[in-house]
Amino acid sequence: MRWSPFLGIPFCFALLSFLLFKIFPFNSPHNQPEHRLFTVEELALYNGSDPQLPILLGILGSVFDVTKGKSHYGAGGGYNHFAGRDASRAFVSGNFTGDGLTDSLRGLSSTEVKSIVEWRDFYSRTYILMGKLVGRYYDIEGNPTKYLKGAEAKAARGAQLLEKQKNEEAQVPSCNSRWSQDEGSEVWCDDGYPRLVQRPVEIALTGKMSKRCACFKEDELVQSGLEVYNGCDYFATKCRL
Repeated sequence: MRWSPFLGIPFCFALLSFLLFKIFPFNSPHNQPEHRLFTVEELALYNGSDPQLPILLGILGSVFDVTKGKSHYGAGGGYNHFAGRDASRAFVSGNFTGDGLTDSLRGLSSTEVKSIVEWRDFYSRTYILMGKLVGRYYDIEGNPTKYLKGAEAKAARGAQLLEKQKNEEAQVPSCNSRWSQDEGSEVWCDDGYPRLVQRPVEIALTGKMSKRCACFKEDELVQSGLEVYNGCDYFATKCRL
């Protein structure tokens, strides 16, 4: 029985494909190394004090390599307090010492949590994600915890409230304002009369009630809750504060 020379072609092709795969593996996410899980102690080693190690930073449990920004995150840099730890709270609190350098978001408003989530998204776009920090936001298997899910849900709620406030306030234009050292502050309306009005959504956003200056037309001044500036005439279109 004679063997056809063509029978060896499929075998040679398969062998060649195998060798090429070994030398140049397919660039699939499944072929990439898994992200590392860090402990708090391990992450602390990458605080920029050892020039032989990369500089890592954690935020909401995500760990990023910020070595390319070592002039900022390295020893002596203005942002070095973020290196080697997860100091999520400090991104909005501005407290860079002691208890302020913590990953706890306890007591923060929805807009503050939203800002922290946006900072994490910034690092995702700008730096390389190296892994996850085991603790408050990820468990020992790298799965998101209820704290991370809660923070993301609170941030989403903050975004919804901000959009609601924006839409509500767009219906009543804000006052113009300016300040000078000689004349101080003043507010005025190009069309209407300046009034202080409460921002009801603000208490849900920040936990505090605040007011803004808005312009109302004459037939709208009968609404309740409108406050005339101290020292300002009822029908004045400009008020010096």
